[in-house]
Amino acid sequence: MALGYDGKLYILAFDHRGSFQKKMFGIQGEPTAEQTATIADAKHLIFEGMIKAVETGSLPGDEIGVLVDEQFGDDVPAEAKARGLKLAMPVEKSGQDTFDFEYGEEFGEHILAFDPDFSKVLVRYNPEGDAEANKAQLEKLKRLADWLHEHDRKFLFELLVPAEPAQLAAVGGDTDRFDAELRPELMLRAIQEIQDFGVEVDIWKIEGVDAREDAERLARQTRTGPGRENVVCVLLGRGASDEKVEHWLRVAAPVEGFVGFAIGRSIWWDALKGFLEERLEREAAAQQIADKYLHFIRVYEEQETAVA
Repeated sequence: MALGYDGKLYILAFDHRGSFQKKMFGIQGEPTAEQTATIADAKHLIFEGMIKAVETGSLPGDEIGVLVDEQFGDDVPAEAKARGLKLAMPVEKSGQDTFDFEYGEEFGEHILAFDPDFSKVLVRYNPEGDAEANKAQLEKLKRLADWLHEHDRKFLFELLVPAEPAQLAAVGGDTDRFDAELRPELMLRAIQEIQDFGVEVDIWKIEGVDAREDAERLARQTRTGPGRENVVCVLLGRGASDEKVEHWLRVAAPVEGFVGFAIGRSIWWDALKGFLEERLEREAAAQQIADKYLHFIRVYEEQETAVA
């Protein structure tokens, strides 16, 4: 199966698990059955926001999708597929510094059971980080990539490049300076190392950058090498402010190789928090999620059109 993806992708991401239960609900450790049901209901509310967005009729069906987990959102995949939405689901164990399979040796069985359009991993990889840990991750990721492509499935790879202590010290502890001055080059090196190890990716889900030339270099790197000419990138939101996400979208939208976004907390966090704190009715919260999702699509497409 040829690598890459043909078309746009606007994904509403709510596959958060460990961080979601801790930061949104204050639940530590393994949730009880009642707590799990509460979290699952919150996940479904996010999906209800997507349904409202779809019902506007303004979105091409083959461009929109959801990224949702099996643990708390296992009722959503079938509903999403029934509505003709693209479905992405995570393979990684939540809350780990280094990649591991959520379901161990049974990862393939879970993928086949839910039959998502895209299997997603979140990977923290800094090329100047622990070399042994990086290699261990790459070995598992290559195994997954090979399995997916042997089964004619698409691989969605979320790459995060966290700052190493020495890197952060080099910019005076300023995370914004790290993002602007060091992270783009580290992202390039990370992508190249992952590629050089033989981990073939169809869609890179990557952090936004502030300069268009950095976005262009990243997109070129994802397509560097035989058979990668149709590999694409989508932006993640990182839970950032509307202003920051809008800036990243405007930087990337005109760049060849970028085809959309996969954004989560920046779209639904405030609305869901409002609902859980009983400041928003369920319907209003879902509508707020729909409005934010549609807003980010407009920002992306208006910039894409303006530059084109």
